[in-house]
Amino acid sequence: EILRESSIYETAAWGIEDQPGFLNQVVAVATTLEPELLLEKLLSIEQEMGRIRERKWGQRLIDLDILYYHNRMIETKDLQVPHPGIPNRRFTLVPLAEMAAEEWHPVLQKSHRQLLEECQDKLKVKRLDSRWSMVDAKGIPLG
Repeated sequence: EILRESSIYETAAWGIEDQPGFLNQVVAVATTLEPELLLEKLLSIEQEMGRIRERKWGQRLIDLDILYYHNRMIETKDLQVPHPGIPNRRFTLVPLAEMAAEEWHPVLQKSHRQLLEECQDKLKVKRLDSRWSMVDAKGIPLG
């Protein structure tokens, strides 16, 4: 069940920048699946949609990630939660700040708003729709 969803953003490619941009969105869902089973389900959806994994950060049709799973910290061979890239990627932080600006990263003990303000990533993140219309003076969406 989808509980909340951010606006959709067009973002510059991160990691390998000489490729077309991406569309990004953050969605909060309710699930009965444990984290490892949820990851398997997400990978299955990617495969069904035609994703082919050619190179890390390369061009792709779809990429589904688990950013958080409640306030749990998980570290296995295949899954790290919270997602380790959260504080370094504007394409993740902008929609997170839009949806849940004052919610805290359970490891870093900072809000999404704080993480976005501190983020060193300068790649462009452009909102394509207007689910949320209010932004602060720095352009950070107010959720």
